[in-house]
Amino acid sequence: MDNKQMIPCLYLESGRAVTGFGQRNLFGDGDVESLAGMYSDNGADQLLVFDFSSDDAEHEKAIARIKAICEASEIPVMAAGNINRMEDVKKLIYAGCAKVVLNFSKQSNVDLLEDMSKRFGREKMYVCVSSPEEFTDNKELIENYAGGILALDAVQDSVAAASSMQVILHTEENHESELLDLLKHSAVCGLSGAFVSAADTDLVHFKDACKKEGIPVDICESAIGWSEFKLNSDGLIPVVVQDYKTDEVLMVAYMNEEAFQSTLHTGKMTYWSRSRQKLWLKGATSGHFQYVKSLTLDCDNDTILAKVAQTGAACHTGNRTCFFQPLIKKEYDDTNPLRVFQDVYDVIMDRKLHPKDGSYTNYLFDKGIDKILKKVGEECTEIVIAAKNPDKDEIKYEISDFLYHVMVLMAEKGVTWEEITRELARR
Repeated sequence: MDNKQMIPCLYLESGRAVTGFGQRNLFGDGDVESLAGMYSDNGADQLLVFDFSSDDAEHEKAIARIKAICEASEIPVMAAGNINRMEDVKKLIYAGCAKVVLNFSKQSNVDLLEDMSKRFGREKMYVCVSSPEEFTDNKELIENYAGGILALDAVQDSVAAASSMQVILHTEENHESELLDLLKHSAVCGLSGAFVSAADTDLVHFKDACKKEGIPVDICESAIGWSEFKLNSDGLIPVVVQDYKTDEVLMVAYMNEEAFQSTLHTGKMTYWSRSRQKLWLKGATSGHFQYVKSLTLDCDNDTILAKVAQTGAACHTGNRTCFFQPLIKKEYDDTNPLRVFQDVYDVIMDRKLHPKDGSYTNYLFDKGIDKILKKVGEECTEIVIAAKNPDKDEIKYEISDFLYHVMVLMAEKGVTWEEITRELARR
């Protein structure tokens, strides 16, 4: 059985988070990016965003906010609300949404499903139903072209009686015991709504309760038990900590069994402080938490490699990493593709911000977007010509020229490599 998903819901109105479908008061401080990050870091599996915009102009602004939410979120984002045409679906997917939810109480959305599914993929298209009839009247269409169902009311029994499709249940139910009973239903694959969206809900704790009830959920569980680790003379294991995005080494610390189990339970890196002789939740004082992305044991079972999402600085000095004091350095070519791309991009951005006489890059910026686009087109054509020739070096040179000019275009339009790689990873 697949793991049941915990899917908090952000209700978006006028660019701010509000409390829900009824009385729409501000939710917290209304900052949707910080809320998306909070949900990502505290045990949520996906994030649902409902757009409450009332007209096209507000909807365009909402899509920009949803793009910001997708960038801030470490978990997949589903978008629902005020979808009226194919262009709305396309914009939401291009904004970074993993799924778009069509409202089947609107015939216009029913009419969109087949075409949108064929264009963007069935797995990206979900349907929202609020009555059994909205499912049963469109059963064949939904089964053929939808990746799943979001139910705004308790219609899981009706769906289960007619189909094997899974339901994400959006409910205002707040009682933990009732929610556990709902999650035991075979048709329910996920939970959204009031309980999982509340800022004070401990989703890690709730997942523990699910596990005890035999409900499969995604929690951190080690494939290798602590007893199999090779510890040092103090009964500790060293942990090398890396940024999960950049692979930058941030710090080295130590764990005892309690720290290891706490890390698994909370999803936040917890160590044993040798100087203070006590458990140390990284960030408890500074707010610079480290959220676990992966833990890997080395070949001798005596060192853990942790990849984390780092909040703020890892080092107590305020540096991003503890490794900032040079000892020796020999010149070498760093051929790591992303680092090379980023380094070249950084030089291009520096030229844009601090022009240099005689710089070809500044010449392109001075001439403007039309000149940059002309060069991108020319270099693209050169690649096509080079590819028809047998010399591998020629195409290598032309692709390098093309990539440089594309990076000038990226800098001109304010597009970063992180945005590009995030989009490629999402695809």
